[in-house]
Amino acid sequence: MSDETKVGESAPALSEDERHAKKMAKKKAARDRMMATKEGEKGLIIVHTGAGKGKSSSGFGMILRCVAHGMPCAVVQFIKGAWDTGERRLLTTHFGELCQFHAMGEGFTWETQDKARDIAAARAGWEKAKELIRDPSIRMVLLDEINIALRYDYLDEAEVLAFLRDEKPAMTHVVLTGRNAREALIEAADLVTEMTLVKHPFRSGVKGQAGVEF
Repeated sequence: MSDETKVGESAPALSEDERHAKKMAKKKAARDRMMATKEGEKGLIIVHTGAGKGKSSSGFGMILRCVAHGMPCAVVQFIKGAWDTGERRLLTTHFGELCQFHAMGEGFTWETQDKARDIAAARAGWEKAKELIRDPSIRMVLLDEINIALRYDYLDEAEVLAFLRDEKPAMTHVVLTGRNAREALIEAADLVTEMTLVKHPFRSGVKGQAGVEF
């Protein structure tokens, strides 16, 4: 006991900076203990769904991470493949050697107004997706808006789930985006994020704009 601290006296109060440092040290120790238990790696099934904006944007963010790490990857677009999007321009123009881009969709159902044509486009997209996923050199495959194709029964849900379970290489990540993801897909996935709609400019009469929507 120091000469300054007598019996029955409390230690000097810590400063705000000292309290913060002590609190963060405890958090770091707890975090380090938790991270020490996480050693495994695996190819993930990732689902981005919900009514809010950002599902495809998040998927393309992951694709760009793969590109930055030099990891071969691929994109299959199921619905809005006919659009001239910024992500499509960027990936095909600058990163075609790392990222294959297949725009298989022909627009939303109210645009084509042809169910048989929509189903045929979805099936073609799925066949291409299976080919890409089976390739063990491709580390991530983004299936953009496939949840919509599943929702409208353009693809067989059981077939898609069985393929992901039985044929996806162990270290391949597959990202599936789109509203209204089926419950069975959510159950089978390793990572699920639901985008919640809080506010959207479309409701105020603002149309989709380059750099924000596409």
